[in-house]
Amino acid sequence: MSGIVYVRGDATAPQGKGIKLIAHVCNDLGGWGKGFVVALSRRWPEPEASYRRWHRERARNDFGLGAVQFVQVGPYVWVANMVGQRGMKRGSKGSPVRYDAIDTALAAVAEEAVERGASVHMPRIGTGLAGGVWSRIEPLIVERLIARDISVTVYDHDG
Repeated sequence: MSGIVYVRGDATAPQGKGIKLIAHVCNDLGGWGKGFVVALSRRWPEPEASYRRWHRERARNDFGLGAVQFVQVGPYVWVANMVGQRGMKRGSKGSPVRYDAIDTALAAVAEEAVERGASVHMPRIGTGLAGGVWSRIEPLIVERLIARDISVTVYDHDG
């Protein structure tokens, strides 16, 4: 038993009480428009606007692989924009997912979750457009979040 709770549903409508962090993976090119981010943008404009500004101003901030940006979208809901993929397309160097960057980002998410007393909610991060495999990502979640007694819910979307 991994300790991760798997549910059918929409990760942009996290279940439960208290403060919730919605974690998802972004690319390092400033692109936003396919995959889970579309659902995020339908619900809230702030994560996309903040991510684009973060990328645009990257010469003066920490934007890059492994970095995380926390964006408040409601009184008890935050979105964690985690930079965990290099580029957007599968090519000669394989898929865009960067497991080490996701691991680094999850460590930052864990710190934020502990500090805020938050639960963490996510789709199966890194497995969609990033091209990663869940069997490599799930252990990172267990090591970084579950091992610190942070409640994690993974949402499998219908359709």
